[in-house]
Amino acid sequence: MIEYDLHTLDNGLRVILLKDDSTALVSVNMLYGVGAKDESPERTGFAHLFEHLMFGGSKNFPEFDKVVEENAGESNAFTNNDYTNYYITLPSTNLEMALRLESDRMNDLLISQKSLDVQKNVVIEEYKQRYLNQPYGDVWMLIRELSYKVHPYRWSTIGKDISHIEKTDLEYVKNFYSKYYIPNNAILCIAGNIVKKNALELCEKYFGKIEKGKEIQRERIIEPIQTQKRELRVKRDVPQSVIYISFPMSSRLQKEYYAFDLLSDILSNGRSSRLYNRLVKQEQLFTEVNAFITGDVEEGLFVLTGKYRDEVSLEMGKDALIRELSKLSQEVIDAYEFEKVKNKFESTMSFSQIKNIDRAMNLCYFEHLGDIELINKEIDNYQGLEIKFVQEVAKKTFIEEKSNILYYESK
Repeated sequence: MIEYDLHTLDNGLRVILLKDDSTALVSVNMLYGVGAKDESPERTGFAHLFEHLMFGGSKNFPEFDKVVEENAGESNAFTNNDYTNYYITLPSTNLEMALRLESDRMNDLLISQKSLDVQKNVVIEEYKQRYLNQPYGDVWMLIRELSYKVHPYRWSTIGKDISHIEKTDLEYVKNFYSKYYIPNNAILCIAGNIVKKNALELCEKYFGKIEKGKEIQRERIIEPIQTQKRELRVKRDVPQSVIYISFPMSSRLQKEYYAFDLLSDILSNGRSSRLYNRLVKQEQLFTEVNAFITGDVEEGLFVLTGKYRDEVSLEMGKDALIRELSKLSQEVIDAYEFEKVKNKFESTMSFSQIKNIDRAMNLCYFEHLGDIELINKEIDNYQGLEIKFVQEVAKKTFIEEKSNILYYESK
């Protein structure tokens, strides 16, 4: 059971406090409600661009990283389709400095033509290295475009087209910052060796005077129900051919989400899992297989993937994966197997709550979902699932006309 306090400042900033006297450290986590899905199809990659810009310095702290290091801390960030997350971990005696840094870049980020040009070049180089020059680098771009037709999940966080970043101007970037990097679009969690009253006073001191931004009007875009199988075949200079099969699945807040997560674990969690035993060890069709969910806030994807052995045809591997899905849908799941994956999740969840930075991230995430108390309900949500319900979800989902198949063939 994680005990926390949740406060909302007058400007809309939500502040979560978690006290832990067992450590000398404190973690400061700031979540902004802006991800790739908030971008225009004609201008993508900006949430990720800001992940870089936010470390470029602010009015009172031109060198963000240097100040963090001088205070014996470490910081980083990540962007996904739904939100952007920034975090600092440092000695609890230096908490005030962490809050000063975060408030300054929320209110007075330095965005000049020079800083923009520097970070644009960094992002363009990252795009080339990770997506163009790395084996399998463009896989997720292809899968997203294949699996989504109207939802903004159809592009990756790096952007739909890198020219959107290359051609952007300073005014657009400043407007993006003014729209999304505001207190009423942010969630702050402080977790560690703190006095809650003092921590809240520091939040009021450094964030309370920042002006509330305009309420963000979001249009919820619903992906149409898929009624026809989609296939894409590409040839690339890679060591092994790979197959990816995706199916549309539920959003994060639906009960079905937990069923999909368990189904992916039944298929591929560990060497005793179904896919590994049958398709790697017994039939020797693949050298590696996996099943996972994307974990998006809105309707995500259930994904199967396998790396082919050299002599195996693409169709043979695909048929074997589909066959395993059919078995999962049609044959009764063994009660022992079902309980095993439930218990694995429980241990994984428990381990994910050991570090304060992980708890801080999770608290911000669940508050972002709209129900912070989910952090204490997650294990029960999994343990409460019944085999019958999970198999019903599988039967409705794993059908041919809902599949998206990417054959990624070695030249």
